[in-house]
Amino acid sequence: MNHISFIGTELPKPNEGWDFTDSQPDPLSAIHPYPAKFISNIPRKLIKDFPPQKGLALLDPFCGSGTSLSEAQAAGIPSIGVDVNPIAVMISRVRLSEIPAGVLSVAEQVELIARADLEPRLPMIPRLNHWFKPRVQLAIASLTGAIEENSVGGCKELLRLALSSIIVRVSNQDSDTRYAAVDKAVDAEDVYRLFGAAVKRTVKALESRPARLADVQVIEADVLTIDRRNIERPIGLVVTSPPYPNAYEYWLYHKYRMWWLGLDPLAVKEREIGARAHFFKGRKSHTAQDFERQMTSVLGMLRDVMVTGGHACFVVGRSLIRGETVDNAKIIADAGAATGFCEVMRAERVIAASRKSFNLSHANIKTETVLVMRKGN
Repeated sequence: MNHISFIGTELPKPNEGWDFTDSQPDPLSAIHPYPAKFISNIPRKLIKDFPPQKGLALLDPFCGSGTSLSEAQAAGIPSIGVDVNPIAVMISRVRLSEIPAGVLSVAEQVELIARADLEPRLPMIPRLNHWFKPRVQLAIASLTGAIEENSVGGCKELLRLALSSIIVRVSNQDSDTRYAAVDKAVDAEDVYRLFGAAVKRTVKALESRPARLADVQVIEADVLTIDRRNIERPIGLVVTSPPYPNAYEYWLYHKYRMWWLGLDPLAVKEREIGARAHFFKGRKSHTAQDFERQMTSVLGMLRDVMVTGGHACFVVGRSLIRGETVDNAKIIADAGAATGFCEVMRAERVIAASRKSFNLSHANIKTETVLVMRKGN
């Protein structure tokens, strides 16, 4: 059941319901695994009900795999996304960019070069032999080197993303959400085969998009310290879902992907809002007050880049921290009130059971709040 409340009378009336029980999978979600994705219905509805004025842009300060940006693009609204996770940024950029010319041919050439490299340089990755078979290691390393040295015409990012998408599948890790080593029947040949299939799958997904209608900018940055000057357009609408404190660790989900691509997952971990690791550090462990401080900082940044009268829409669930349930929507609403925003709508939605695979048992997230605030003078 949906519980919807409104404050004020000049708002357009939203369509009934936020559960979207009949929502269909987004073809673009096939590009790369990503936890806790927005279902596209949510940003689509928010864009329809709170459209920014012409000439203004949409901002998602926690853009993840780029669902809000994709919906803005389809609606002809320019958008800007920010995320601290380089894998998220890569997914969003590939998802929202033109298909590089000749990418399938480049991928075939990269595979041939990789197969001929019998002694690739292996990166320094913790517990590499525990999580990857020796021949699998060599195949992944040969592909990373071939992609780096032989990609042309803007193909490199798409090929890196395609390789990233298969890393867990060719590892000894049981699944994306279960960190247990199991004996998988994978070999070097599977790495090459799955890489080629991932490139084709990505291109097919990108071909399913409507014609590009608006510009998109995706920024890899910590939203708590981002230079406001990087937000180059005036913002009329924010649509985002911030990380839930103590509920999930995006950096951990992509840890080995980042290491294979020469990125630093530990640096991402330190800057990731809500990561569980921050809540188990003894006297320095994070609390709900840390999330309040972080959201106040985010709302302060939004106040600086948004136009007066613009709407900031947050979709957020509750958290469980040391046995105490934390109402994150209230924290964000209070932070908004303290930084010049006025709450204008609040709705509760049930998270579909099929989307709970990312919910760890301690989090127990069954519903989430859609919160809309308007920036005042």
